[in-house]
Amino acid sequence: MSTKEVIFELRTKNGLSQDALAEKVFVTRQAVSRWENGETVPNTETLKLLSKLFNVSINTLLGSPRKLICQCCGMPLEDAMISREKDGSFNDDYCKWCYADGEYMYSSMDDLIEVCVKNMTSPDHPESEVRAYLNDMLPQLDYWKRYEELGGDGKFDEFKQKLIDEINALHIEGMPKLEKLNALVGSYVNLAYRLPGGNTVKFLDDNTTYLGNQLECEFGGDRCFGVLANMDFILVCTYGRGGEDPELLIYKKR
Repeated sequence: MSTKEVIFELRTKNGLSQDALAEKVFVTRQAVSRWENGETVPNTETLKLLSKLFNVSINTLLGSPRKLICQCCGMPLEDAMISREKDGSFNDDYCKWCYADGEYMYSSMDDLIEVCVKNMTSPDHPESEVRAYLNDMLPQLDYWKRYEELGGDGKFDEFKQKLIDEINALHIEGMPKLEKLNALVGSYVNLAYRLPGGNTVKFLDDNTTYLGNQLECEFGGDRCFGVLANMDFILVCTYGRGGEDPELLIYKKR
């Protein structure tokens, strides 16, 4: 669709008159009319207001002239997958798993490849093929070309080390020393914990990226420790093989 068609569809879908839309984005009704007639397009600042109002990216408002891909992992981007800044505005350079809450989630290409391999390997695309593809494709993306400027100054690594130190300071019996935190998608680690009353509860967001790791118990056996954290909390649990019978040990606000 063209810009005029997108704006008309979004306005009518949200039950707004031209006057009402004009008031919300601080323009005249005539300006909205000119957009919808194709005579003009909104300026950059107005596009930002429309993006926030309708919860769509500027690329969508402009009729999707660009084929967006995440400049960190290469994933094709639709509005539901596009990352956001801390103020809620879209950042259409990255997916929400590679850039979350204003933070870049990967400081190691090897870590990103390990995560992608788990999700992309299939009978039609074996692990060796996926690894070869990622090793060839990722260095061509903007994030890795500009890594030193964007996230390679060590700040994110410092944040991860601070989390590791906080987690190790908990001195959980049977849990070995944590050495590394990896980026993990919420949907893969959002376990349901059973409450004393019999109900279950999940603490994570399936669509958010967290930092975490799995550790074998020092006492042996089939149960593992799961560690997850972000800027707001630290979570430590145990579970059986395949995430069975999870038990929450610690949920600590930071």
